[in-house]
Amino acid sequence: MIFPLCFALFVVGLYCALTKRNVIKIVIGLAIMEYAVNLFLVLLGYKKGITLADAQAPIIEPVTNLDDFFMKAVDPLPQALVLTSIVIGLGVTALAIAICIRLYQRYGTFDISEMRRLKG
Repeated sequence: MIFPLCFALFVVGLYCALTKRNVIKIVIGLAIMEYAVNLFLVLLGYKKGITLADAQAPIIEPVTNLDDFFMKAVDPLPQALVLTSIVIGLGVTALAIAICIRLYQRYGTFDISEMRRLKG
C-alpha cells in the first residue's frame, strides 16, 4: 500500500512541475518529486513481512543470534544513498531558487508565460 502512495506523491510533484506557470511552484514540484523518490528508496531497504517494531539496527542493540539478526536487519545501503541524495537535492534546490531570484530581478515576475513574452 505504501508504494502506490509514493507513486501518488511523485505524480503530485509531476503535475505541479508541468502545469504551474509560477517558477517557484515548479521548483516546489521538483522537490516533491525528489522526496517521493527518496521515500521509495528508503522503503526498498526494508524486508517484507518485518514490521517497524521488529526491524533492528546493529548499532542500537547488540547482536546475540546472527540468524535472527539477518532475518530482521534492514539494508543500510538505500539509506546511505538517500542521505547523499538529500544533500545533492539541497544544493540543486538552492541553485534553482537562486536562478528564480535572478529571473525575478531581470523580468520582474515569476510567471514563465510573461517571461517568454518579455523576451522580445
